[in-house]
Amino acid sequence: MSSAQPSPPWNVHRLPSAKGRSFLVTGGNAGIGYFVAEQLAATGALVVLGSRDAAKADAAMASIRSFVPGAQVRHLPLDLADLSSLKAAVDRLDLDHLDGVVHNAGVALDAPPRRETKDGHELMFATNHLGHFALTQWLAPLLRAAPAARVVTVGSFAARTERLDLDDPQSLRDYRPKRTYGRSKLAQMSFGFELDRRLRAMDSTVLSVVAHPGGALDSLTPSRPSLPATTPGDRLRALPAGLVVQGKDAGAWSIVRALLDSEVRGGQLWGPRVFGLRGTPRREPARSHMTDPAVAARLWTLSGELTGTDPHLGFR
Repeated sequence: MSSAQPSPPWNVHRLPSAKGRSFLVTGGNAGIGYFVAEQLAATGALVVLGSRDAAKADAAMASIRSFVPGAQVRHLPLDLADLSSLKAAVDRLDLDHLDGVVHNAGVALDAPPRRETKDGHELMFATNHLGHFALTQWLAPLLRAAPAARVVTVGSFAARTERLDLDDPQSLRDYRPKRTYGRSKLAQMSFGFELDRRLRAMDSTVLSVVAHPGGALDSLTPSRPSLPATTPGDRLRALPAGLVVQGKDAGAWSIVRALLDSEVRGGQLWGPRVFGLRGTPRREPARSHMTDPAVAARLWTLSGELTGTDPHLGFR
């Protein structure tokens, strides 16, 4: 009686085939999301780029096709800051199932003033967390229709030092952009872990995994026609930082592994190997403030009230 063959070591440069599968990457036209989409396209999957900006999405798709001949890429007009638009956006996907979604799109403001969406929510919390929370409900039927779909929520190193203030989730009392951004990413991560707890309680086939890119700089990122140009001088000045952090192409590795690796399980956190900042992806322990079930339950209830979503996000 022969034993099962062990899986080969994960190779970020030789990804397994995902032909016949379909994935949605929010914010797939720029930054980390672009490289997630490019790497997924190389597996033979259909990759849908969720983006507000059609021109930027078209440029990103042209760039992916130039690096991945025969790439199957599509654009889905998607504005996470506009909650009322999300159901119609998902209806336009025109798919009978979805094998995975990467909740990647994000807004990062580094200076006041505080900005709000048309729904009256603080812009970073609304886009980074609430938009993805609500989007998950509309995607749930497509994810449930796949054999083993995954929701991969992209967190951030910035969440390590933050704590959620659920008495002031929208930073009305004390708005500091960098802190508000870090808290919005922490809210995303808390959601990702809580979603998996709830999916397991329902015996769902869908997994929820959290991943982060570590430290990813534009100046260490390979040039792409659709992305802001990095000059040789920029790259030269960034070389010392390359000992500690990496480019956005490498930042995508942990996210792609969380989505594709058959060894990955729900509720896990994946990030770069070296101090969580750079290198090949590995599973890493999640900090207790990211996985606290009591905080997550409060956040879930609050998010449902702010977005008007079903308590089970469409998975029951």
